[in-house]
Amino acid sequence: MTNLPSSTRVIPDVARVPRHIAIIMDGNGRWAKKRFMPRIMGHQRGVESLRATVRACRDLGVEYLTVFAFSSENWRRPVDEVSFLMSLFLKMLEREVASLHKNNIHLKIIGDRSRFDDKLQKTMNDAETLTKNNTGLTLTIAANYGGRWDVMHAVHSLLQNHPELATSFSEEDLQPYMSMSDAPEPDLFVRTGGEKRISNFMLWQLAYTELYFTDTLWPAFDRKELEKAIASYQNRERRFGRTSEQLASSQSKMNEGEPRA
Repeated sequence: MTNLPSSTRVIPDVARVPRHIAIIMDGNGRWAKKRFMPRIMGHQRGVESLRATVRACRDLGVEYLTVFAFSSENWRRPVDEVSFLMSLFLKMLEREVASLHKNNIHLKIIGDRSRFDDKLQKTMNDAETLTKNNTGLTLTIAANYGGRWDVMHAVHSLLQNHPELATSFSEEDLQPYMSMSDAPEPDLFVRTGGEKRISNFMLWQLAYTELYFTDTLWPAFDRKELEKAIASYQNRERRFGRTSEQLASSQSKMNEGEPRA
């Protein structure tokens, strides 16, 4: 298991282009409603936006893209909509995995799979197996996922493997059991659709992530909108608990260490 450093323990390197972007793809139903279409049409159009975002991230040099496709709370939606979303997820995996593999994209799916039917679970496993050795962009899809579930699942797994830690364990002990243990923490979080909350998404991993909210509905989110989000990120001062003066001093020392032309 991988154990990458936590931003609460170690100050991470900051790149101009976010290394890891996490997105809540919100607004599919409202996009369709505005056009007097059934909600399911918005979800279908949302798949096109995801496809375009994956391409844009790959082109821009983003290494990890994590998207919230279906939360553990989304089971509360109308039964027919949930059924359609499961069918759409299956079709998307079947149709897109060959293209992802061709483009050297590593697909990972996180969340509790126990509520999905056998066919969907098998398709998920097959897609991950096919792309597991790819070295380009890592696309992670969170399905039946919740941030609190992630932490609870990690604690349960840790104690199963190391019962001797039941009375005392550290962040470093728990980290390898988190769903995103093999990826750096997100640099940039984007939520479309105008809502300004993180809705139980990656609660552990977003500790020092820059948050960006846009009124643009997910089916209308394109490369231009992604670049706006990245531009906002590039104008942030990422201090990780330090003062602005400490940050400036640290950057000055780094610049002094660079070789002169």
